[in-house]
Amino acid sequence: MRKAIRTINTFLLAVGLGTYGSVAHAQDVPSDYQQVLKLVGKSGDYKANVLKVNVPRNDLHVTIADYPVPTPFGFGGWFAMTKGDGGDDVMMGDLVLLQAEVNPVMSALLEHGLEVTALHNHFFWAQPEVFFMHIHGHGKAVDLANQIKPALDLIGHAAPAPATGNAPASASAKSTLDTARVAKIVGHEGEQNGAVYKITLGRDDLNVKEMGATINARMGLNTWAAFVGTNEDAAVAGDVAMLETEVTATLKALRGHGLEVVAIHHHMTNSRPVVIFLHYWGRGPADKLATGFKAALDELGKGSKR
Repeated sequence: MRKAIRTINTFLLAVGLGTYGSVAHAQDVPSDYQQVLKLVGKSGDYKANVLKVNVPRNDLHVTIADYPVPTPFGFGGWFAMTKGDGGDDVMMGDLVLLQAEVNPVMSALLEHGLEVTALHNHFFWAQPEVFFMHIHGHGKAVDLANQIKPALDLIGHAAPAPATGNAPASASAKSTLDTARVAKIVGHEGEQNGAVYKITLGRDDLNVKEMGATINARMGLNTWAAFVGTNEDAAVAGDVAMLETEVTATLKALRGHGLEVVAIHHHMTNSRPVVIFLHYWGRGPADKLATGFKAALDELGKGSKR
């Protein structure tokens, strides 16, 4: 533990020195960016032609391996804007969220026309557990501010997930799911493995290579859904393999059907085309869960069908 604390202290010192050494001259804030700050009710600064708005999680008291760390250690969320072609702005950002905030914030972003490009953890042994959501948008600065504000308003205020004292349906030794009905809804057959019924689909429409080798479903390039429980009270978890252009539509399909997204990331970094993976989870009637998974499936491969 002492070694871990020394490592953290060394890192904090390095971060502080790095911040001190990267001083940029402040510029007059353009009028549209002044409006952005007023609309979102946040502080920020304008340097190197970039408006950076701070979204710090000062409401959190985080420990890493039982060591208390301050907000600037890594819990200062932000979004930034800079001018692109035609006078429009490009917006990027990183929002720091508790588990209960992730899906409500994601839905708010998607419903207002913004993109979610990554969702992941930064730390292990963190209490409370904190996740980081990367966002992207393009348009007029004031419009972007109005698009992001509903999501910002949820941070620190999202209701926690309801606690359940009952054992999940997966605890039963035998699943009573109508798997034939699930397969019919999804449009693909699956395999039974104990209490779990799993449907796995490859991306045969993609020609993915890694050092000359073909990356197929058995090598991990697949989309799947695992169902367990009863027809009335089932659970589903799975993974969706997407092209970059399919991410936002797939997210909307899952969230629109009440399924929760728990991770978005790369699995393969040297392969082409780039494939993005997301993990999801849901609980409820089996028909509803299968319909949500089917909706996500329907967003895959559209580019190759045009």
